[in-house]
Amino acid sequence: MSERQLELLFGQGRHPDADRIERGLLDDGADPATARLATVLGQPIEEIEARKQTPLLALDFSYRPQASLIVLWALGDAHTRRVIERAHERAVAQALRWLEDEVAETRWSSGRGRAKTPAFVVAAFRHYDNRDGFPFLHDHCLILNRVQRRGEDGEPVWGALDTRRLYRHVVAAGTLYTLTMTTEVCEELGLAAAPREVTPGLRPVMEIAGVDQVLIAWSSTRRQRIEDVLEGLTYTYVQEYGRLPGEKARHGLGWWAAQDTRPEKKTPRPLKQLLGRQMVDGLLERCRTAGAAIRARVDPHVDAVLAAVDVAAVVFTVRGKFARRHVLAEARRHLLETLRGQEFSRGLDDYIANRALAAHGRQSTVVQPGRRTPAVDQLFYTADFAEPDRWWIAGTDGKPPRESSWYERARVASLAVQNAIRAARPAPAAQDDAPAATAMDAAHSGDHQHDRTSDAPHAVDLTGRDAALTPAQRAAAIHTH
Repeated sequence: MSERQLELLFGQGRHPDADRIERGLLDDGADPATARLATVLGQPIEEIEARKQTPLLALDFSYRPQASLIVLWALGDAHTRRVIERAHERAVAQALRWLEDEVAETRWSSGRGRAKTPAFVVAAFRHYDNRDGFPFLHDHCLILNRVQRRGEDGEPVWGALDTRRLYRHVVAAGTLYTLTMTTEVCEELGLAAAPREVTPGLRPVMEIAGVDQVLIAWSSTRRQRIEDVLEGLTYTYVQEYGRLPGEKARHGLGWWAAQDTRPEKKTPRPLKQLLGRQMVDGLLERCRTAGAAIRARVDPHVDAVLAAVDVAAVVFTVRGKFARRHVLAEARRHLLETLRGQEFSRGLDDYIANRALAAHGRQSTVVQPGRRTPAVDQLFYTADFAEPDRWWIAGTDGKPPRESSWYERARVASLAVQNAIRAARPAPAAQDDAPAATAMDAAHSGDHQHDRTSDAPHAVDLTGRDAALTPAQRAAAIHTH
């Protein structure tokens, strides 16, 4: 598309060929107002502005790899960069496809009318650096807030997306991108993921094993400034409210810190100057050595029963009440933490999420008589895990002691139930030669209350085997003992 067509579509909410269509109508004798209105997609922005409202013509969804993958992309050889860029492109496409297929809806009549959308209109822009001029591969995906549906007469009608619904699923889409991107790069290059603690007590970030913290810090200069400001904002929050900020408050403080440290954009450099030549000798081989050691000790199978426990316990302890999208996002994080970048069967994330809700969720949404029945993704749940007592953790590097976080307490709740399940399981029986069910069969079967023998080859129960633990899990295990 040309720059003019993008301006018409994303800047004015009109057909990208509006100029040609409008000229044709004027030549046929139509008046200017009618000719222009014929090129408008959905509600004209003039009508929206007349109500003193700001038109929302597009949504910006950004996707970027973890810091260690940025380092490998910036400092690796040409082949490594191509692998990372291809994986990035495919992961972005999969995240957008999931939003398009499973989430997106158009709404009209103040939400009384709803319909699935056939397709997104997306303009993707690739950026190679950040505001400090450092290498930073990321994509901005502008999703047009105009989609088609069939009208009552069967003719196509343009309308707006349910943007609130899309934004509610942005985290689940982001975890799908990270899981897909990391898994493909690890499989293609023989690498593995390892947890890196960014903020004590919070969820670790799964980085590529073998990339030094010094290199990660080099690629995350703005992140460090944000964290420095965030530490002060968090201290002020604790002084005012007498407690640590919850998940929603942390996101708000993080946004505030990001705005306070936002520098002006620098003039972009040519890609050859930005990346230069390979600066770290043997970086990929070092990562492959570390990845081989991790892959040798991590089983490529996931215990579906314990995975469901862990996912449900974490979501419940952190949030209290949760929807399926929260469980699905946690299931995707669990797969990356457990498999460390190894391939898994498609649909396993949905399967674990469904099992977590079926076995441990209790619907808290009450359907009101005479009201519209909520959609599946609008239902909220709770659970009945025992909430661990709070404890204090000694400070390091001169920092004062801190209270255990909700995430650390969630790991304790999860491990307590997992240990009880392990203890109640019978001793391993002799295996027969019967073929196991496929992951797709398990993921799409309607019965979520089946026994362990129906689990898939990447979703089986491994009696007596301990999974590789993250630092937070090890700390929680020590606390339980």
